[in-house]
Amino acid sequence: MTRWLIFILVNYVALGLTASQETCSYWDVMSNLSIADANPRLMSVRPVTDWREPSIIRIDVTLHATLDLDEKLQILTSLVRFQMSWKNQFLTWDPQNFCGISKISIPVDSVWKPDLFVSEMTEDPQSPTVPFMSLSSDGTINQWKPIRIVSTCSLDIYKFPFDTQKCNLTFGPYVHTVQDIVVVPKSNSSAVTQASQENYAKSEWLLGKVDVLSNNVSTEEKEWSQVTYQITIRRVPILYVINLIVPAGFLVLVDVASMFIPMEGGERLGFKITVVLGFSVLLLILNDLLPNSEVTPILAVRPDVPQWLKIWVLKHLAFILRIDTGEVSESNVAGVRNTNKATSVVEKEADIQTRRCLQKEHDSAEIKLLKKVLLELLMIRRHMIMSKREEEAKSEWNMVAFVLDRFILICYLLTVFIILITVVVVWAF
Repeated sequence: MTRWLIFILVNYVALGLTASQETCSYWDVMSNLSIADANPRLMSVRPVTDWREPSIIRIDVTLHATLDLDEKLQILTSLVRFQMSWKNQFLTWDPQNFCGISKISIPVDSVWKPDLFVSEMTEDPQSPTVPFMSLSSDGTINQWKPIRIVSTCSLDIYKFPFDTQKCNLTFGPYVHTVQDIVVVPKSNSSAVTQASQENYAKSEWLLGKVDVLSNNVSTEEKEWSQVTYQITIRRVPILYVINLIVPAGFLVLVDVASMFIPMEGGERLGFKITVVLGFSVLLLILNDLLPNSEVTPILAVRPDVPQWLKIWVLKHLAFILRIDTGEVSESNVAGVRNTNKATSVVEKEADIQTRRCLQKEHDSAEIKLLKKVLLELLMIRRHMIMSKREEEAKSEWNMVAFVLDRFILICYLLTVFIILITVVVVWAF
């Protein structure tokens, strides 16, 4: 009897040791989930047990670098770290049945993935190949990858080279509507800004902040979920200050200093010609440096004639020189007033029509076409009014230049006449 008890005890201990040394592998989990079999059910179907339940896609973006910002084409090239996570209700398991394994790595192409894309993207995104994703026991899938994104960006270069730009990266599904996929940001604006600033590579552009905005877009009576990352970047102006602003300032100072050169020896004329050539070269450099955009930089803007210049030149100096500028000034003043009034009216009309178009989404095709034509006509009218205003400003500057040109001509003729009379008197007496 004692032998049998010892035999049973030894077998029990041996079985316990065998059970405690049981091992599991990741392959066991993948085989149990049928991931290794290229299952079409896992690859092609949105992973929900109830089709009326939308899939929640959580995304996160960290800006690593602004690689390029082409002002002429208005294209931003940026490098971001993109993360998205979602739940696959078909891929769950109990970690206790697999030796405590709660997370595995699976191939990227083995399961269904959301069809997210960037709305502003102009080229196919380029990124290093990351062949695996993370799968948790509750069915949560996480995917991380760096992406090089080439996207459009509407630039405002009026304050060039001290300008600040705002560019959007809008992530959303291409096919699935809001009934199927809802995209939500994983982190708020402050967290994304902090993470981006910590990992941002300094270049010609400095990162200001990243605003995270959630919105839905409607088209053809369908609605899509989107998340917009609005990136604010500021240009580093040191290159343009050294190559453009400083040389222009020195040329102005040299031009002013040339006024103190004596006129007897002829050096003044040659120096002036050299300054004019310097300005010509600077204008050629400026033409290459200034970016092309709908908004003209302030360095190339011709503003309205200042009020003090109108008073001293178009009023007092023109009166002394007997140049009639009253008709031009009155017409320009009236034209500017009418232009400002018409511009405000056009803007109000455009805003009203835009609101009406947005409020009525179920109009017929003919009504929608007429509304589009009306908006186009309003924009054309606004453009013509702005062009007229620019022409009026140019005419005022032309009149100022004409008055100053006449004044310089009269001074020159008076100087020549006085010199001639002096010479004649000296020769005669």
